[in-house]
Amino acid sequence: MSGSLPPLNWLRAFEAAARHMSFTEAARELGVTQSAVSQQVRLLEGRLGQPLFRRLARSLELTEAGRAYLPKVHQAFETLGHATEEIFGSRDDRPLTVRATLGFAALWLVPRLGRFREANPDVAINLVTSLWHDARGSEGIDLEIRYGTTTESDFTAEQLTEEWHFPVCTPALAARLSAPGDLAGYTLLHTVGFETGWPQWLKAAGVASEPSEPGRVSCDTSVLALDLARRGAGVALARTTYAEEALARGDLVAPFDLRIPAEGFHLLTPRRRALPPHTKAFRDWLLSEIAAPGPNRD
Repeated sequence: MSGSLPPLNWLRAFEAAARHMSFTEAARELGVTQSAVSQQVRLLEGRLGQPLFRRLARSLELTEAGRAYLPKVHQAFETLGHATEEIFGSRDDRPLTVRATLGFAALWLVPRLGRFREANPDVAINLVTSLWHDARGSEGIDLEIRYGTTTESDFTAEQLTEEWHFPVCTPALAARLSAPGDLAGYTLLHTVGFETGWPQWLKAAGVASEPSEPGRVSCDTSVLALDLARRGAGVALARTTYAEEALARGDLVAPFDLRIPAEGFHLLTPRRRALPPHTKAFRDWLLSEIAAPGPNRD
């Protein structure tokens, strides 16, 4: 029986590639090169005697054999993982790996993380950040905090926050703004990569077109845009979770009442395994912090 079983690394490469429908994404998840994944899949196909993928110009498709094989391979890995945990238990000394967007980590999570550490001093935490949710695979990630929703079948998503977009700036600059039209002549600080931005807010405010600016400034993260706003370099379009600390301190103020809805943050947990005690403790703490009033309660 064991002689007919293909090597596990070949099967892992096939399962990851089929889940992502991409050799490149599978390589990121597994921590190997794209060519290594492709080679392992070809070796597996050679062992089985038939192709598992149709390799198209810009995509992959599972063959009929691949579609039949995938759920069996996926289930086998799940069964092996559950059996290992059942017999040997989960390693509570392993660091808890939490991935979050850079903005959420820097502007919301880090100011509160000390409270979790005080209540759970024996939990080692590995905090990693990403700009975009598909920057890396999910391998080794215990929990992920993601902006927007997900359609990935291997995650369970829980909504954490409701978000609104609104302008923020220094109190000194806000004193010179009485209506949205007054933004003309001031620098609007843009954060690229999000569907909701200045054009949508200005339209809702009744401003026909984006005011001409002395110089446009675009940032790839909200962290940079809000830092520039705090330094008086212009007006940033903030989202609720990111701005609450600065608003509470008085570093930034909202010069206008108008807010427009934006996507919220979600907590993602892998479906393929039960939550170990430390992971569950962090999830429960995170949900309690989200529900607590105030930006940074004592």
